[in-house]
Amino acid sequence: MSANKGLVPRVGVGALCSPLEVGADRAPGAAADMAKRLEEAGCETVAVGVLDTPARAAQAGRTLAEEHVDAVVLVPASWFEDYLVLDLLEECAQPLLFRPLPGIETGALCGTQQATCYLHELGSPYASVFGEADDSGCLARSLAYLRAAALRTRLRRCRIGLAGHHLNGMTHTAPNEFMLKKIVGPRVVFLDLPTLLSRAAEMPENEARGRWQALKEQAGTCDVSEADGLDSMRVYAALREEVGKHDLNAVTVGCYPHLMGRVCLAASLLADEGIPMACEGDVHGAVGMFMLTLLTGEPVHHTDWLDPVDEFSVVFTHCGSGSFSLAEKPSEIRLGSVRLMGQGVCALFPARPGPVTLVSLTACAGGYQCAWLEGEAESTDMVFPGNPVRVRFETSAADLIEWIHDRGIGHHWMIGYGHMGVELRAWADIVGEGLRLVGR
Repeated sequence: MSANKGLVPRVGVGALCSPLEVGADRAPGAAADMAKRLEEAGCETVAVGVLDTPARAAQAGRTLAEEHVDAVVLVPASWFEDYLVLDLLEECAQPLLFRPLPGIETGALCGTQQATCYLHELGSPYASVFGEADDSGCLARSLAYLRAAALRTRLRRCRIGLAGHHLNGMTHTAPNEFMLKKIVGPRVVFLDLPTLLSRAAEMPENEARGRWQALKEQAGTCDVSEADGLDSMRVYAALREEVGKHDLNAVTVGCYPHLMGRVCLAASLLADEGIPMACEGDVHGAVGMFMLTLLTGEPVHHTDWLDPVDEFSVVFTHCGSGSFSLAEKPSEIRLGSVRLMGQGVCALFPARPGPVTLVSLTACAGGYQCAWLEGEAESTDMVFPGNPVRVRFETSAADLIEWIHDRGIGHHWMIGYGHMGVELRAWADIVGEGLRLVGR
């Protein structure tokens, strides 16, 4: 099973120089020092030493390609010939991050500028952070770019399971599979819904009863029947089996209306295993949830945009499929039936406060659009039966609603804890053509 372990960038590290130039002698130490700093910050590194000849640059590229790195950090220690970078990229075409070392006489910054000029014209993804190697701000910006590169890699290897179909009348949740794979990366794996439900019905009652009893002990109250609880555990077990069988990274089920309540607890439980599950057959929602799960390292919300509650605050929620870890007060979690249908089991609770990032992914003409917002989740009452998240924005709710309509943004928003806008902008830059990133 492809459980999420968060983003751990796997990074190649080398130094650039030209032997004649001032500063070339510091290249070996600079590469080793940068690798050490990145490892201490949580990256995996692959050292390739000094790149000062075409042969060494090409060999470094072959090594890094074999090591399947997400990105390459190059430390210019002096001025260098731009073709060294080109020869590396011919062997390992991954995003580059330049960290030129300061020095008036070295020309390291000049060499970086001539290289990025070339890369810009080629359309190769890159970034440059200038400053001392031990500068904490430079390290933070570097890590954001490397996390974005790792996000791009994980998305390209991602598999999204779709059980059933997207909701009839909710067209924006339907993926363009060609463009989704080409631009964002994931591929869709179709799961046969009748087979899944049949498999759920075959799950042993003793196993389901044990899981149900353990889950009830984690909640504050339970207002549903034993039969509904056991059914939810069987559906969870069947979905978990499909995740393992197909090595899925995320999943979505066409739940509305007939499976409402039957699959909600499965979403809550799978989220705790690093497998986000979106509602209503929304493949795009599942991709957005996977993105935020990777970036935040914890479960995220799948929500609808509801009404503003004041000038700057909006309530988001869905029926009650959130991980218990997202509750502000776990002792007040209530296991209840789903709204509208009065069946199944949902985990009902107001969400915990904290800084949040919201993502909405949709197909658009010529590619994909990813909308994002940052805000602050605040404490809220159970204003809607589900997992309400009240988010305060710096921009007024009226302006945001107008922006959503003007930009053609869908109504599903994935919400993760933490501000991830820097990483999202870097990811969009790396992905490049075909991805339209919009934010406020």
